[in-house]
Order: sequence, then structure tokens, then C-alpha cells
Amino acid sequence: MGNPSTLIKEPINTSSLDQETNKIPTKEKALYGFGDFGNGFMFDLGQSYLMHFYTDVAGISAAAAAGVFSITKIFDAFMDPLAGSLIDARTPGKRGKFRPVMMLSAIILAVLTVVTFTMPDLSMGGKIAWAYGTYMAWGLVYSFTNVPYGSLASVMTRDVGERSFMASTRQAGSIGAQLVTGVAFIPILSMFSSTKLGYPVTAAIMAFIGVIGFFICYKGTKEHIKTENARNKEKQSAKDYLRVVFTNRPLWCLVLMTLFTISAMNTNNAMMIYFCQYNLGHVGLQPIINFIQMGSSVVGITLIPFLVRRLGKKKTAMLGLLVGVVADALNFVIPTNVYTFIVLVSIGYAALAISNGVTWAFVSDAIDYGHWHTGVRKEGVTYAAFNFSRKIAQSLAAIVSAGVLAATGYVANAHQTAGTLLGIKGTMTLYPAIALLLAAIIIGLMYNLSDDKFKSIANDLNNGRWEKGTF
Repeated sequence: MGNPSTLIKEPINTSSLDQETNKIPTKEKALYGFGDFGNGFMFDLGQSYLMHFYTDVAGISAAAAAGVFSITKIFDAFMDPLAGSLIDARTPGKRGKFRPVMMLSAIILAVLTVVTFTMPDLSMGGKIAWAYGTYMAWGLVYSFTNVPYGSLASVMTRDVGERSFMASTRQAGSIGAQLVTGVAFIPILSMFSSTKLGYPVTAAIMAFIGVIGFFICYKGTKEHIKTENARNKEKQSAKDYLRVVFTNRPLWCLVLMTLFTISAMNTNNAMMIYFCQYNLGHVGLQPIINFIQMGSSVVGITLIPFLVRRLGKKKTAMLGLLVGVVADALNFVIPTNVYTFIVLVSIGYAALAISNGVTWAFVSDAIDYGHWHTGVRKEGVTYAAFNFSRKIAQSLAAIVSAGVLAATGYVANAHQTAGTLLGIKGTMTLYPAIALLLAAIIIGLMYNLSDDKFKSIANDLNNGRWEKGTF
């Protein structure tokens, strides 16, 4: 890291922050998490129920559903950099750069969430084409919702403690949404005699709540840090964008880590309904298990600020990952039993929630590191690069989940073979254990942006300095 003699001055305005403490109001930090709460009411439906809708309601084969999820998620991944570039190019208005885009896109996303859970009376080829088209449209709009929301945290504060608290509120919002959707979706759906009607109506209820969550975030937060690139008077080329992303080591560690943590989480969410229906013998157990699992996760995320203060962000993330490895591995080895399954899956999910919660603080740090290291601040592009890994992880989870179903001979609404049941169990437990172990190795060996180092970087940025890089 450079010292003051090798740092370049940069104009910066943080007048809306407390200059002595770099603090923002507690209420604002709490309301920021409502963005993830709103996001979950639309995003989590797709991860938890859309594959089941495709296979068991629309009649699409597991292999075709795997194609829909994997290909559309790869498409979505490439939409994130596009969204990030366009958002970065915006001139901030009186409501900021990120918040207006987030709110408008959230409304459109709610409509498309309902559309994805509808299936017209078409031929099988037509149904598959409809699934591809609607889910790709959903993914495109999701990029313009999630990228500005994720970038918002980096312009609210640079304080390490503040960001850890905001990471907790964000993860709390996410888990809260998973809790409600995981517990309420199936009971609401069961109120309808026709699942073909029940799915879009239930999705509409959830999407409406999602818009309310985003609106609370929109009204309750502000973009305090008004920055101006050190090279803002020069025309920035594609090379500048690439430098911001590809010279950012902390960012790439997070990209690799997230590839495994998010794929682990999404396989858990996607396979839960199958595991309850076939391995445990009653789909009605799904909301009960989700309630216990998500409730345990809420307890886990309340520990994040305490653990970060005691251990730092990196050790906290590794602790969560390793606990998750042990819990998931035991759940695979132990014979299927509803009680041991609930205990271990809850421990594993709570531990993963801690690691994923800390990740949000990591991302904001990586954005500032890229700014300090290159002199070019691109919140949207940097967050989009991170989000790219989440989309690829979602595609990987779809390939693993639906691929295992197809490979083991899954037949919708029928008695499953022993091989299929083992495949469902392995996808629920063994795959997450392996994925989280790889994530722990990556973050442990590669991530080198310590909390103390970041505090020094934040001090440079707050005083209008950035590292003299090679241009």
C-alpha cells in the first residue's frame, strides 16, 4: 500500500456524513436491509419454487428445466456488467445515482415475477420457449434492480463497523424474506384447487410485498458519499473499466468464494421441496423445516457484529464456512431422519448465513479498494463483477439440482427409486459440504484485504487520496 508521498489527491465530498465518526443514523442502516427483504420476495421464489413449477405443474422435464435455469443465469450474468456500466454513467440527481433506478426496476421486476409463474396452454416446445423468454426478461430487469441496490452501500459509509452492521441488516432482510416465502408460499398455494392458478396468484402476493420492501429502502436511505473520479476530466475507456475489475484482488477472491457459497445455498433451497416430498414423505414439512432453518439463520446473523469485532471479517467468514461443512457432511452420512436432518440443516444454514452476511461488507470494501488502487470509482461495474459470480453460481446450482434429478431418473409426482432419493439427499447435503470447504480454502489463502489495511485505505479516500498506480 502506498504512503502519503505516493498518493494522488482527489476531490471528494462527504459533507452529509459526520466527519469525526463517519457514522450514519442507525435507522438508516436498518432500513437499508429492507432492500434485501424486498428482493427476496421475488428472487427467492425463483430459486425455491420455479423449478418445481416447471417440472410438476408445467410438465417440463427435469433436463429441460436444468437448461432453462443454467442458460438463463449465464445470460443474466452478462447483463450485470451492462447494467453496471449504464448505471455508473448516470449523472446523480437529487435522489442520487442508484436509488431511483433500483425503485423503478423493482416495480417492473414484480410484474415479471408473476409472469414467470404462468404457463400458457402451448406445445412442449412452446412451453420451454416461454420459460426461457420470461425468465431471461426477469433476469435482465433483476440486474437493473440488484446492481444499484448492492452499489448503494458503498456510498452510504466507509466505516468498517458501520458496514458490518449494514451487512447484518442486509442478511437479516434476506433471511427474513426466505423465512416468510419459505413458510407461507406452500400454505397459500394449497388454498387453490388448481396449482396452475395458485402459483401466479401466490407469486403476485409475494411480489407486492417485495415492492413495499424496496420502497422502504428507497425512502429510508441516502447516498452520503459524493465522489468524483480522480481522472474525471479524462475520457474513460474500456481499459479503465477492465483495470477497475481485473486488478482488484479482493474482488476476485470474493468472486471465487461466492461461486461456491451461493451454489451451495441455492441447491439447498431448490431441493428442499423435493427432499420433503419424497425423502421425508410429506411436502407439508417444507414450510415447517424452512421456518426452523430460517429462524436459526436469524440468530446466526445477529452474531455477525459481535464476531467481526472479536475475530475480524475474514475469520468470521471462515468460521461460518467450516461449521457449515461439518453440519452438511454429517447430514449426508447420518441415515435420513426428520429430527437430525432439521437440526443439522439449520446449523449449516445459520453458519452459511453468517458467511454470506459478512460477504456484503467485503464487497463494499472491494469497491473502495478498486477506487483507491486505480483512481477510478465504478461502483456499478465492480458490484456487477461480483454479481456475475452469483449468477454463475445460480446456474451451477441449477445444473447440479436438476441434473441430478434427471440423471437419477426422477419422475414427477411418482414413487422415486432409491437412487433418486440418494441423489436428492446428496444434492441437499454433500454438495454444499464440498462447496463450502472450497470457499473456505479460497478466502483463507487468497483474501488479503485485512480490516486494518482497509481502515488505512478508507482514511486515504476520506482525505481525497488514492494510490499512484500504473496507467
